[in-house]
Amino acid sequence: MVSIIMGSRSDLRVMGAAAEVLDELKVEYSLTIVSAHRTPERLFDFAKNARKNGIKVIIAGAGGAAHLPGMVASLTSLPVIGVPVKSSNSIDGWDSVLSILQMPSGVPVATVALDGAKNAGILAAQILGTSDEELAIRLDNFKEALKEKVIADVENINANGWKDLV
Repeated sequence: MVSIIMGSRSDLRVMGAAAEVLDELKVEYSLTIVSAHRTPERLFDFAKNARKNGIKVIIAGAGGAAHLPGMVASLTSLPVIGVPVKSSNSIDGWDSVLSILQMPSGVPVATVALDGAKNAGILAAQILGTSDEELAIRLDNFKEALKEKVIADVENINANGWKDLV
């Protein structure tokens, strides 16, 4: 199971994309709020018990100082995927990106693009797919559908020009 956590409800506008892609790929997940700064005891309890609770991969999204992914990663040996969120108190999102990206040696956090929760969901599924053949097949089909969409766009541009597509 994948756990999607975020620092506050306002992050849901971004983090929902991870849930949507996991739904599409038929991957079980939970979604909740765990604030590193406002509910530190909840963060510690979540991270310390994640493996015992059946979680295999954690997707953690946060804006501003964005301590959530790194703090969770410091408390568990499960893979953590960080999603920097451009929040209202953010400095164009760079504070979140750098906070999640620049982890100290020994505490890795896989980091996706700013507001890149969809890619975090895909990456979580790919991690699980290394030991789940049926999920691996669904991921292969997902990737094939992406390719087919691009080919259809190419054919549409070739047949009708680009101006109607903008």
